[in-house]
Amino acid sequence: MKHIRRQFVQGSLQTLLAAGMWPGVLDAKEVNTGSFHFVAVNDLHYFNEKCVPWFERMVKAMTSQPEKIDFVLISGDLTEHGTQQQNGVIRDILKTLPFPYHVVVGNHDYQGPSDRTSFDQLFPKQINYHFEHAGWQFIGLDTSEGQKSKDVKAPQATFQWLDDQLPRLNKSKPTILFTHFPLVFGVPFILQNAKPLLERFASFNLKAVYSGHYHGFTERKFGQTVLTTNQCCSFARANHDRSPGKGFFVCSVADGKLNRSMVELK
Repeated sequence: MKHIRRQFVQGSLQTLLAAGMWPGVLDAKEVNTGSFHFVAVNDLHYFNEKCVPWFERMVKAMTSQPEKIDFVLISGDLTEHGTQQQNGVIRDILKTLPFPYHVVVGNHDYQGPSDRTSFDQLFPKQINYHFEHAGWQFIGLDTSEGQKSKDVKAPQATFQWLDDQLPRLNKSKPTILFTHFPLVFGVPFILQNAKPLLERFASFNLKAVYSGHYHGFTERKFGQTVLTTNQCCSFARANHDRSPGKGFFVCSVADGKLNRSMVELK
């Protein structure tokens, strides 16, 4: 274990990942957690009133799952242009959910090159934050750089927040990240500073990372840690990988393990 730690300190995170290991999982202690279900969804891209029936069906699909859903994680791009009107409509639709939802900002949620005023007003305190549910830690991070869609770096404010907040969290508790830009190596549009961001979690019991921006399913597994992107859940936009399916993940936690299934909207 000490040898593995030395490897990591020397900057060989990618070496460990290539070996199928996530450092923090290796020496995580067992923590008693509850059983629950949540939804992970990305890239809604609300455009105009023609999208409303689609999102009403999305809400109905989430609320009619055989499992009781406890909350929803939304990995950015709630709207197409980040306007007050678009943010207001999608916010009102999401408020019809009978359970909480948690969002992070995407590049399409800006209404100008660096203006996300409407998002901040309608989705307050949803930039860099964490919450806990049934013994699991969830962390939503701002990985945006204004309206930029590629070659993006997470802002310094996100790293400052991580350096301030992570020492206050329990490294042994199972932890999930959700971001807009992918942190998955080899995926299009990967965050340019994904490696130093992930390094902050090297000693954490990181179970999963849910990301968006790339409209297509990708998965990288490192032992018990799974990093994914998913197809979009948008009426107005298509998938980058040209796949026809759209929808969301239903994620199930039981006995400290995390599983997921895809729910498609027709």
